[in-house]
Amino acid sequence: MDPKGPVIGLLGGGQLGRMLCEAAAPLNVSIAILDTEDAPAKQINQNSRHVNGSFKDPAKVKQLAAQCDILTVEIEHIDTTVLEDIERNRVAVPTADDSRATKTVAIHPSWQTLRLIQNKYDQKERLREWNIPVAEQTAIPSGDAMLTSMKKISDRFDFPWMLKARRDAYDGRGNLKISSSADLKQAATDFASISCYAERWVPFELELAVVVIRTQDRRGNALRVVPYPVVETIHEDSICSKVFMPPRHVSTATCERAQQLACDVVKHLAGQGVFAVEMFLTSSGDLLVNEIAPRVHNSGHMTIETVPYMSQFKAHITSILDRAIPEKLEPSVASSIMINILGGAESDSHLRLINKAKSMYDKDMEIYLHLYGKKSKPSRKIGHITITSSVGIERLVQLVQPIVDVADEIRRERLQASGKASVGAEEKPLVLVTMGSDSDLVVLKPGIDILKDFGVSYELDITSAHRTPERMGEVAAKAASRGIKVIIAAAGGAAHLPGMVASHTVLPVIGVPVKATHLDGHDSLLSIVQMPKGVPVATVGINNSVNAALLAIRILGAFDENLQKKMSDYQDRMKNEVVEKAKLLKEKGVDDYLQGMVKK
Repeated sequence: MDPKGPVIGLLGGGQLGRMLCEAAAPLNVSIAILDTEDAPAKQINQNSRHVNGSFKDPAKVKQLAAQCDILTVEIEHIDTTVLEDIERNRVAVPTADDSRATKTVAIHPSWQTLRLIQNKYDQKERLREWNIPVAEQTAIPSGDAMLTSMKKISDRFDFPWMLKARRDAYDGRGNLKISSSADLKQAATDFASISCYAERWVPFELELAVVVIRTQDRRGNALRVVPYPVVETIHEDSICSKVFMPPRHVSTATCERAQQLACDVVKHLAGQGVFAVEMFLTSSGDLLVNEIAPRVHNSGHMTIETVPYMSQFKAHITSILDRAIPEKLEPSVASSIMINILGGAESDSHLRLINKAKSMYDKDMEIYLHLYGKKSKPSRKIGHITITSSVGIERLVQLVQPIVDVADEIRRERLQASGKASVGAEEKPLVLVTMGSDSDLVVLKPGIDILKDFGVSYELDITSAHRTPERMGEVAAKAASRGIKVIIAAAGGAAHLPGMVASHTVLPVIGVPVKATHLDGHDSLLSIVQMPKGVPVATVGINNSVNAALLAIRILGAFDENLQKKMSDYQDRMKNEVVEKAKLLKEKGVDDYLQGMVKK
């Protein structure tokens, strides 16, 4: 390493810092890290400039800055006051004769960007000012007035809605779904000392993410804003578990809109480097920005292999050093899937996933294993697996299913050990929602949202009729004894799951045919609907999990007057929507009405 080369000071030395160090070494760039002595990034980067301590300690931050040319971050929860002081007043540099010397240290991203992003309410308000689409939100006072305010919000937003902490929320933590008025009192108690806000519930279809490189001129105006390919992210238990490139069942036009939206966000921020923009894709095709990360991001890990000439980690270093970046970022592969290695119920649970990845080979895919040098704890990110391929994403999903099955098994064990096996419901589940593969979850998501909206407790599971037939039979056979009343089963292709589940249970089973690669889902539909006499399966339309959920609710409603009332209200809302649309069509005429539909 050239001691005269540029030195980057990194606040935080976790796995993101580790991968930044891996990218910096070939570039002859030295990185000095402020974090604990055994931080993952320090394990692979021996450096006399490292500082041991907390990146929240102002004195330690200044100590690091004194040895560097540029300061950057791998986590946004940094004391921006000390960064502002360094930028405005320079930083003191120790000298041999104890004379007073100072120097300028560049900070990327800007402390102003970090400060804005740390307050999620202010962040969304600023996005709204920039005409960036976001969910509707409103402030909530702390203390005694909180409960009264939340009751008023419930009248305005309808249930469900989200209660969110303005600060220090991360990976879904600090967020609480308010499903009914019964949740308000406890929420007011739990969040009493926290500065909060309310956000209208977004019934999204998918979560998308775009990593963007930003450079700027001397005045801080955006000079270059270059997006990476759009990816689909899957979150389980408030943690990103899988990432798909390209997103499944998303058009090229929508991906291009997502890239443009991410660029529109990032160009307004201050500082150079890599930023990630997470967004919701709704059933109507709208895109709403959800969160911004002013740093390299979990959704961009696969760029190490998919964009090897300029991974997000190389791009961050390159851009903050004012070096050249590409005009456009194109993947070198047709498809890719990233699977996070998360700690399981036991300290060695994750080894099964690692060994499965090591044992697999197929001519149509390449598997890359990344470990972070971290001890295993339940749900802790301790590594990731990236799989790339020259085939399409649908085929790649099939190829990696054995790896996904092991990851899902480890998750189930972790949830059971923590007493959270009933996903999505604290009470005893009434509906079992099962699928043959996690790729079917995208289709099931709208139906799951319907169950949530009606307040019906449910349980999610993955039970393949072909890969785990014994377990599938056991889950189906025991469902009734556990209090399950209805089973929803989704499958594509041969689609044997609903019928096989029905053959192992006395409960009503509702089959959801999933549109697969071939035959537009008609093969799935016929496989489910053509059951032999004596083994009935109620079958809804292709990909129509909403009707599956509504049918399940009607079955339950035969014995629950409260659900009958909710179903009646739901039908009234549908009727009113049609009446309102008819009224609007008469007022606007054909051309204006269609134009409004296009804008939506």
